Amino acid sequence: MAIHIKRVYDHPDAQDGVRILVDRLWPRGLSKENARIDQWIKDVAPSNELRSWFGHDPAKWTEFVRRYHAELAANPAAVAALRQQLAHGHATLLFGAKDADHNNAVALKAYLERQ
Repeated sequence: MAIHIKRVYDHPDAQDGVRILVDRLWPRGLSKENARIDQWIKDVAPSNELRSWFGHDPAKWTEFVRRYHAELAANPAAVAALRQQLAHGHATLLFGAKDADHNNAVALKAYLERQ
């Protein structure tokens, strides 16, 4: 199983495999036709409260990851649904944030690889 991470606005390519949106909200300004998303698994995204608290502030990154991983641990059904999609081979976790280093897809990939 190879997990990649990509911004949903970036051009899709053949190496993406299954394209899975892991954000709670649909990306702004992107039509469903242009997104080329295979699955949208909202339930693995951070809660609205955590997302609002984080606000994509890199200074809060470590605490965000800790809290998000705790949310994931408390939501095994959503993680299992994602793992089921990942079992098919190559997959790309898609995110909408501008910061490629501090976003939920990065934290989610780390969680999945650690388990």
